[in-house]
Amino acid sequence: MTSLYTASAAATGDGRNGHVQSTDGVLDLDVRVPKEMGGSGGATNPEQLFAAGYAACFHSALRLVAGQAKADTTDSEVVADVSVNPTETGGFQLSVQLEVSLPAVDAETAQKLVEQAHQVCPYSNATRGNIEVTLSVA
Repeated sequence: MTSLYTASAAATGDGRNGHVQSTDGVLDLDVRVPKEMGGSGGATNPEQLFAAGYAACFHSALRLVAGQAKADTTDSEVVADVSVNPTETGGFQLSVQLEVSLPAVDAETAQKLVEQAHQVCPYSNATRGNIEVTLSVA
């Protein structure tokens, strides 16, 4: 497979209580365990970074398929909620809720565009069959 782009980042310190930095220096953040999971909070965490990446990626895929369909994406938005869930084996599993707003498009068309974007988005393709992803149109 020929890559169009490769992102590279390193984590240092104490895992979820450490630091992440992209090799180009654009991303340079402390990470902390959220208070809801018994940590100190006060910094970003892997789930927030995943949510931001998925929301941005899905929004791009949505705008691509909407553009092909000549649908209006004015004021469109994608909100990604990424949850950490315990598993029966003592581990953890992610789940994602994507809420899409396409205010300039009727509900039926919006639903079709969201389903098409879900087939195009690299995050959706990476998570398909691995974690639960729920799509909703606001």
